[in-house]
Amino acid sequence: MAKTREIKRRMQSVTNTRQITSAMKMVSASKLRRAQGFVGAGEQYRDKLKQVIGEVAHVGGMSFDSLLLKARPVKRAGFMVFASNKGLAGGYNSSLLNFALAEVQKVEAEGIDIGIMAVGRKAADFFKKRGYQVDLAALDTVDIPEMSDSEALARYITSAYTSEQYDQVTVIYQKFKSAMSQTPVAVPILPFQTKEVEEDEESKTFHDDYIFEPNAAEILEALLPLYLSNQLYAALVDAKVGEHGARMTAMTAATDNATDLLATLEISFNRARQTAITNEITEIVAGADALG
Repeated sequence: MAKTREIKRRMQSVTNTRQITSAMKMVSASKLRRAQGFVGAGEQYRDKLKQVIGEVAHVGGMSFDSLLLKARPVKRAGFMVFASNKGLAGGYNSSLLNFALAEVQKVEAEGIDIGIMAVGRKAADFFKKRGYQVDLAALDTVDIPEMSDSEALARYITSAYTSEQYDQVTVIYQKFKSAMSQTPVAVPILPFQTKEVEEDEESKTFHDDYIFEPNAAEILEALLPLYLSNQLYAALVDAKVGEHGARMTAMTAATDNATDLLATLEISFNRARQTAITNEITEIVAGADALG
C-alpha cells in the first residue's frame, strides 16, 4: 500500500503542474492573438519613409550635417538586444542570446569596444554575467508594445550616437515567423545608410528642383528619428509576439507531457493496487489454510 500512496502523491503533483501549464498556455495564446495583429503593421509606411529619406538626402547631395547619416571610424559599437523578462519560453531566449553573443564577439574581435542596451531582464542578466558593460537595462516592457516604448528607445539611441557614445548601433531580436518558429536577426540601424534604399521607377522620377519648406535638411532631421522609432517598434512587436508564441508552444508541450505521464502513472497505480489486493487475498487464504 505504501507504493500506491507514493504513486497517488506523484499523480496529484503532476495534476497540479498540468493545471499551471495549461493556464499559462491559455494566457500566452490570448496574448499572442492580441499582439499578432501588430506584426507587419506599418511595414509599407516604414518602407515609404525610408524611400523618402533616401530621396531627400539625394537632393541634398548627402551634404546634410545630420550626425545620424555620417559614418565614422568605429571605436565603440552598441548592441540593443530584445529578450524577455520571464522564462518558460522554450529555447526563445537561449537561441537569441547565443546568437547575440556571437554577433558581439565578431565585432569585439576587431578590437572594438562594446556597449549593450538590454531590453528585457534575460538580456541584461546574460551580458552582465559575461562581463559586458550594460549601458541600458529596459526591464519594464509590456506584453503589447506601444509607440511610446519605441520612441523612448529611439531617443536614447539617438542621444548616445550623436554624443559619440556609440559609433554604430545594431538591433538584435527574434524575427517572428509563426508561433513555433522565430529566427534571431541582427539589423544595423545607425548610421542610417541611404545607399540601402533601392529606388523604384517612381523614385527615379524625383526632381532636384522640388521646393522644401522649411528646407530639405530640417525635413531630414525630422524624418530620421521618426523612421528609427518605427523600426524599433517593429522589432519590439516581433520580439514580444515571438515570446508569446514560444511560451504557448512550450506550455502546450509541457501540458501534453503531463497528460502522458498521468496516463502512465494511472496504469502503474492500478497495477500496484491489483498487486496489493492479490497479496492480501493470498495472505488471507494462507491464514485460513493454516487454521484449517
